[in-house]
Parts: sequence; structure tokens; C-alpha cells
Amino acid sequence: MSQDLRNIAIIAHVDHGKTTLVDQILKQSGTFRENQQVEDRVMDSGDLEKERGITISSKNTAVNWKGTKINIVDTPGHADFGGEVERILKMVNGVILLVDAAEGPLPQTKFVLRKSLSLGYQPIVVINKIDRKDARPNAVLDEIFDLFVMLDATNEQLDFPVLYAIAKDGIAKEELEEEGTDLSPLMNKIVEHVPAPEQDTDSKFKMLVSSIDWNDYVGRIAVGRVEQGTIKINQEVALMNGKGEVKEKARATKLFTFNGLQREPVEKAVAGDIIALAGYEQVNIGDTLTDTADMTPLEYVDLDQPTIAMYFRVNNSPFAGKEGDYVTSNQLKDRLYRETRTNVAMRVEPTDSPDIYKVSGRGELQMAILIETMRREGFEFSVSRPEVLFKEVDGVTHEPVEEVVVDVQTDYSNRVIDNLQKRKGIMTSMSQEGENNRIQFRVPSRGLIGFRGEMLTETRGTGIMHQQFDGYEPYAGEIPGRNRGALIALEQGDVTGYALEGVQDRGEFFVEPGDPVYMGQVVGVNKRSDDMVVNVVKKKNLTNHRATQTADSVKLNQAKKLSLEQCIEFIDNDELLEVTPKALRIRKTYLDHNDRKRAEKQKASAKA
Repeated sequence: MSQDLRNIAIIAHVDHGKTTLVDQILKQSGTFRENQQVEDRVMDSGDLEKERGITISSKNTAVNWKGTKINIVDTPGHADFGGEVERILKMVNGVILLVDAAEGPLPQTKFVLRKSLSLGYQPIVVINKIDRKDARPNAVLDEIFDLFVMLDATNEQLDFPVLYAIAKDGIAKEELEEEGTDLSPLMNKIVEHVPAPEQDTDSKFKMLVSSIDWNDYVGRIAVGRVEQGTIKINQEVALMNGKGEVKEKARATKLFTFNGLQREPVEKAVAGDIIALAGYEQVNIGDTLTDTADMTPLEYVDLDQPTIAMYFRVNNSPFAGKEGDYVTSNQLKDRLYRETRTNVAMRVEPTDSPDIYKVSGRGELQMAILIETMRREGFEFSVSRPEVLFKEVDGVTHEPVEEVVVDVQTDYSNRVIDNLQKRKGIMTSMSQEGENNRIQFRVPSRGLIGFRGEMLTETRGTGIMHQQFDGYEPYAGEIPGRNRGALIALEQGDVTGYALEGVQDRGEFFVEPGDPVYMGQVVGVNKRSDDMVVNVVKKKNLTNHRATQTADSVKLNQAKKLSLEQCIEFIDNDELLEVTPKALRIRKTYLDHNDRKRAEKQKASAKA
């Protein structure tokens, strides 16, 4: 049994082609019928994954190749979903490291590779996208080797097999000069190079829960690799947490293995296979499912802790309850706690106020995905500006620091360097690749909040930034915040073109004629550094004088529409982002101008 099973994860930086490669493996292994219509990136099943072209949660699939069953896990590439990658690596026995032939290894490549090497895996390196005009496969191979050395790879790990691929065409080859027709070289290499899982079928059944799925018919589904023993339908199995406490005992009502994109019901499964098991309502990631005759949990290493927090609160704006279906404190609380069941890298804590919850995670993107998901489900709420989580080490305050790589045209590199240095960043290296400079920095996470938007403005949209959490370091000192003030609505009503024309020289507006606004809503960004209250709902007084045609035509600048991520980056400490299924509105925490003044005075006297 053990010889015809392989468990493998595909790891890479975002956009290097993991999901596309899995698509082609599924097609070439005969998973789909010849005439079956299959959409691109079939593994990215969520709406947000399809829209953004990124993988958010890991997916399991399995194919048969010449009599060998290969379980494949497609992992996320974004650093914010690193919690997913760490768990998944525990389920497999080998990894395919995918690297773009032009971009080379990037921060996330380093992160996932470090985890894989520490678990003792010997990666298969696949250099993808060799058909790109700017591909440089030989130089990239040297960079990968240097990365292995830097991460203290053993001699066996340094002797890694290398393949060259064009994932979108379903081609892999061992030598660059070869023609290459399909993915056979890669599939054969997986069977030869990746060890079969150790199969201890004589011991009692044990499985570590690495992932959780949900099904409306059977409830929560635990996914993981059977570490030892055999499991059969209706066998009594205990669910234990990491401390060895029994959470529940039940019978395994449904048992599935993976085949292609489907979960196939089976009567039994043996050690080494990746399975899905239903029947346990209280199951969480990191729990152990074990035979009741051997009640000891499997070891589970805690994941990296969250580095960023945002406060989610019940919406209390004048428009509250008009656009969302779920608006109460209890509905918000239940939804946030439900998220932590399947998203291990996220924490939810209550605060002194029953209407406010502190949500901690790995980064702004992870928070934005949660906010967007909740918004589409019909929730209405407000969120605060992201803040980093400090920790005390020997009485000294430490803060999270990230490794940042910026690819930018040479003309703009000085602006990017100046901006990152203002944000307490330290440059570690700079290299030139064609017309671009690749600049590496170590920057406090605080300094990166709002940086991406500024960088895109400074580089005319051409800069590309990658970031990756790198550790905690002593507090780096004050970092300047937003350098432009807000334009704030004076009163409630619908925006008029007449009012906007009168104040549009004050700055850039987020609203256009006809938009409803309320007192205290941020309607634009000021040209100067201080906040300014403006009237955007003023109507033109009607007189009995006939106006000329030219007096009626209003010339307005285009309104700046911010995306969810841009809103999160823009909001300041005294502002909130109101999120509803229909709109995103930035507002002041205190809507009344006098209340804001009072709060500022109290803050100033508290500092003094």
C-alpha cells in the first residue's frame, strides 16, 4: 500500500503559477472528461479568489499517475495567509518549489522554503514561465541555490532536482534546450523523488487536524493526514485538544478521500492518506482525532502569532441599518468567532465595550479579505485604522518588522528609498535588473501602513512591492502619519454639483453629485495638512432672474473612488471606515465638530 501514495504541497510566492500548474496536472492526469468544460484556475473556488487572481485558502486534490495516487495541496502565496502554509506542510512528505523565471525568489519564497527545509523536506525546484521575454532561468537557479545555502540547507537538500516549466501550456522539461510536450517529467520526478508516507497500520488510529471545511449537510469536516492506524466508517473516535483534554467522543459518520476535485466517500482509510472526516461539531485546527483505546494527542506546533489588529464595531452612523441585513452586536460577534474556527492565524477578543471587538491577524490583506467577505454576506459595521501589536522582551518594547522588496524603475528609486527611510526603514541591498532596481529594506510594520498607495502614486503605478514578516525588534521611534488632512462634510444631505464646484479647489473629493453624506463624513482629502469642514450639500438659491446657459454648466473634477484596501490605508487614528454591502464611507469617530475639538483637547492634556 505504502508504495503507491505520495503527498505533496506546491509552494511559491504569489503569482508564480501554483494554481495554474495544478490545473494542468488535473487535465493531463485524466481527471476531466475530454469534452468537459473547465474554467481556468479551477482550484481557486471562492469569488474573491477568482476576482483577485490569488489563492486565499489551501485546497486539496488528488490525481492518479501510472498507478500512484498523488495527493496535491495548492497553498496560498501571500504572506498574510502564511498560517495556511505552515499547517499544510505538516500534512505532506515533499514540496514543489515554484519560482518565476524572471522575478526569481521573493520574500514569500524564502518564508515557505525555510519552513519546508526545517521539516526536513527535499524540494523539487520548478523554474516556471521560461517563455517570458525577460526570463533569466540560469541566473534565477543561482539565486535559488544561494537561498538554500543562506537557509542552512543540508547537503542532501542542496542536491535538489530542477525542472523548467511553462505551467499555462502544461509543459515541464529537465533541460532548457529540450522541446517538452507535457508534464510527464514533473510527475515522474514526484513519484521518484518524494518519499512515500510512513505507514504504521498496526498502531491505533491517530490523525492531526490540519484544515477544516464546512458542508451544509454534514456540518464541520476535519481534513488531515492519517498519522497511524486505520479508520473505518462508524468506528468510535475521540476528539482531543493539544492539552490532552477530550472534547467529544463520536462515531465517524462520513469518511472521504480526495480524487480530482471531488471528495469520494470510502469505507476505510489507512495511515499516510489525506482524508476528510465528518461527525465532529467542536473540531478545531490542531486537534487530534484518535482511537478511544489510545487517548494521547499528537504534537502540534503553535503557529506564528498575529502582528496587526483592527477594531470591528457596530455601525452607529446616521445611515446605520439602511443598507445591511446583519447590524447587531450579537450578529457581528458570532460572525467573527466563526471566522476563527477555520482561520487559525486570526484572533478575536472582546473589549470593554459590548459593541467593539479586537480582531488580530497577519496583515492588511488578510483583514481586507475578511471585511470584503462579511460585506458580501450582508454585514454592516465599522473598522478602525490597523495598529501593530507590540510585545515586551526583557522590559523593552519590541515591534514587528517586515522584509520588503520593491521592484521599481531606476528613475523613481530615490523617491521610494527616501519614503521608506522616513518610515524608519533600513536598506539591506539594492541590485539592478534591466531597467528596474530591486531594493530590499527592513521596515517596522507600522511604517508600511499606507505605504503601498503612496508608492504607487510616486512611481506612476509601475512599482511592485512584496512584504514578509521577519521578526520582532526594539521600538524604532515615532513615524510620521498621513501628511494631508481630511475634507469633512458639514451637514447631512445629498451632494450637489453647485456646492462641489465652490470648494473643489480645496483638494480631491471622494464623492460626486447625488451621493448621500452625513455630518462628520470624510468627503475628500485636503491639499494642506489640517482637516477642513466643507459644505457639499448646499443648493443654489432660485431667483426670478433667467441665468445664461454657461452659468448652469458645472465643471467638476473626477471623484477619486477608493478601493477597500485604499480606504484601510487612508484612515487615520481619529477616523473609522463604515462598511456596508452597498458602500464604503470614511468618517470621523466623533461626527460633531465640537466633540472632535473636545476629544483633541483631552488627548493633548493627557499627553502633557
